Amino acid sequence: MGCGLGQCGACTVHIDGNAVRSCITPLSSVDEGKVVTLEGVGTNERPHPVQQAFIEEQAVQCGYCINGMIMQSAALLTRNPNPTEEQIKVELANNLCRCGTNLRIVRAVKRAASI
Repeated sequence: MGCGLGQCGACTVHIDGNAVRSCITPLSSVDEGKVVTLEGVGTNERPHPVQQAFIEEQAVQCGYCINGMIMQSAALLTRNPNPTEEQIKVELANNLCRCGTNLRIVRAVKRAASI
């Protein structure tokens, strides 16, 4: 899934804790880095706080952007555990959401920050 151009954010993964677009990141650049996908962020039994908040805020509609939104948000909260609404919006600005759940996504990130 993803645009192949680094434009939509759907393919976002963490490399050494940083949110990275996998569709434009050559494997050779990862070297010995630790790659974590959405499946590695949390589990069904113990979801990551961002995953749990997305569920509680019903921030998913079509699902296309959710992988990137969750991964970008989790990286933000690692760097800044208490971001402002504006900081959240700036962080997620390059992740495309076509179905319009942006307000619920921002609420979910704010909720995850308070956990």
